Amino acid sequence: MKKEEVKKLGEKLTLKKKNAWFTLDRDAVFAYSKDYMNFIGKSVTERLAVRHLVDLLRENGFKPLSSFEEGGVKKGDRIYITKGGKALIAAVIGEDLKDGIDMVAAHLDAPRLDLKPSPLVEDSGLAMLKTHYYGGVKKYQWLNIPLAFVGTVVKSNGESVDVSIGMSSDDPVFVISDILPHLDNREGDFRKVFQGKDLNAMSGSIPITDVKDFENPVKLMFLNLLYEKYGLVEEDFFSADIQLVPAIEPREVGLDRSMIGAYAHDDRVCSYTAITALKDMSTINKPKRTAMVLLFDREEIGSEGVTGAKGRFWVAFIEKLLNLSGEKGLYEIDFLLEKSRMISGDVAAGFDPTFKDAHDQANAARLGYGIAILKYTGSRGKSGTSEASAEFMGYVRNLLNEKGVHWQSTILGEVDRGGGGTVAKFFAERGVTVVDAGTAVFGMHSPFELLSKADLYETYRAYKTFLEGGNV
Repeated sequence: MKKEEVKKLGEKLTLKKKNAWFTLDRDAVFAYSKDYMNFIGKSVTERLAVRHLVDLLRENGFKPLSSFEEGGVKKGDRIYITKGGKALIAAVIGEDLKDGIDMVAAHLDAPRLDLKPSPLVEDSGLAMLKTHYYGGVKKYQWLNIPLAFVGTVVKSNGESVDVSIGMSSDDPVFVISDILPHLDNREGDFRKVFQGKDLNAMSGSIPITDVKDFENPVKLMFLNLLYEKYGLVEEDFFSADIQLVPAIEPREVGLDRSMIGAYAHDDRVCSYTAITALKDMSTINKPKRTAMVLLFDREEIGSEGVTGAKGRFWVAFIEKLLNLSGEKGLYEIDFLLEKSRMISGDVAAGFDPTFKDAHDQANAARLGYGIAILKYTGSRGKSGTSEASAEFMGYVRNLLNEKGVHWQSTILGEVDRGGGGTVAKFFAERGVTVVDAGTAVFGMHSPFELLSKADLYETYRAYKTFLEGGNV
């Protein structure tokens, strides 16, 4: 074959991954990224994320489900519901619910340090907060960084109080101190060297009184300051959801400002892109198929609990929609889910050239190459994965190609290296056709994760295209 013929054959037959920066509208990418940075900087807990996203939905015509309970629902209605302040579902109603739903699911929780039920102790003249880590963390990454004290407390009189100390520039912060290298003789596996029981945050050192033999005067000073600011007493910790989260503002990364560093990209990036895709979706002649976004809590610890994907609140929401649209019965929802399609939106492991051996380079997500699509997750012999079918992979691939959305295929690391899962399998168990797709991230589960602005934008475009897929 001639050289020119070989070249044409290569262009026809081989897959060429394309850097999204070559063709994207950079002004649009940077504008969208600015809004996202504003969201991720304020949404340091799942409760705060829900509140900010609800505000965004309400600004764009979405109303709570309770607003529709008398008059029913009809094509074009924009509806949302929250659960426990930690989970959120939003939908745009289509022509006939029985035709199925196009869904994007993601999760709002992120690795962090939760306060124990009785967290405050005094030791050697220091007040300290005892924590229990949540999700898969490298414990050493949480040492000697500024931490904020953020959450919600229910007092003995039933009053709910939001607390936030450390997120403002003039606030004090909390720190888990590490031992100096001069005295550190620890050796061995870092997962054993750094233990969860040692994640105690420095919280105060001034005693409230100089009276001799007064018990725990530094602890009492902490409690007094907390009482003056929020009216809380020590027993209120028992009915509190308080987290220690990184007190680190989102920042643009790289001289070209092409990346964003922030806490909790995993998985609030997919939550934000999904909600903005839903609110912005084109509904020419109003939607034919119902579009829905489901944002869960508890994914990092197995999706357990009433606000997790294993909970029933999302099923109850769809059943309610069926009832309000004139359909009733368990058969209808099972039949409906069998006709439904989903993208399980969760972040992917970005290929870091410093750690090449952790990835299969031919199947690794590159920063700047668009949304990463995972046919399967799981670990070892594909354990714990739902795995998307060839037919559904073909549908998604062709849909994105038609709209010019940059995408790439990926897997979660080299075979037998590790693994992980998403909420996809819980929906597959109910009959929903599902595939995983999300933004590639560096430093996943660390206090300061990195992503590409181009991938952020293409995740938004991909979700929007998918939600519009049955409509335009």
